[in-house]
Amino acid sequence: MDHISETTPVPEPGTTGRPSRDEAEAAVRVLLRWAGEDPLREGLKDTPRRVVKSYDEFFQGYVDDPVAMLSRTFAEVEDYDEIVLLRDIRFESHCEHHMVPIIGRAHVAYLPRHRVVGISKLARVVDVYARRLQIQERLTAQIANTIDQVLQPHGVAVILEAGHQCMSTRGVHRPGVSMVTSRMLGVFRDNSDTRKELLAMLARPGAASPFE
Repeated sequence: MDHISETTPVPEPGTTGRPSRDEAEAAVRVLLRWAGEDPLREGLKDTPRRVVKSYDEFFQGYVDDPVAMLSRTFAEVEDYDEIVLLRDIRFESHCEHHMVPIIGRAHVAYLPRHRVVGISKLARVVDVYARRLQIQERLTAQIANTIDQVLQPHGVAVILEAGHQCMSTRGVHRPGVSMVTSRMLGVFRDNSDTRKELLAMLARPGAASPFE
């Protein structure tokens, strides 16, 4: 396939600025050739365009602002002072080491101080950070730290459970293995009773706590 030439050059390593869409599509064609394929084959002609378009969705988190999403809060809560928990938020991310999917669920809780936020915003914050190249540990911390910074509640807890395709489809090839990470701030770290209450809320009938 040496007869194939690229119409758009691929940027040199270390160059700054975001490449153009044409440059990104050219890079996909190079990868197809690296895999042993012919980018001009009928079934692959539109693949570079489709891959770049999918990247717009996969990595939308670099464009969205998680702080702005949490900026609108509500004070009319009738003195509500118990845990707010959003459980089983499905998320999709990509491993920064191999750029393959990380798929899992997030549990996000906070103990309000004066104000609450719309629950959809908690899920959207998870999505913003998940739609970047990630490692699960950093993803967990970013979600928790941002909620803590913006809402300033008594405490924040974030627990992520996810499967990593860099482990299941390559390397050690161990499907079915999940990774659990957590970030506890404020009363969820300092008060054992509050932490136990959260874990009890997460437990399903007949299921063990994520930490057992």
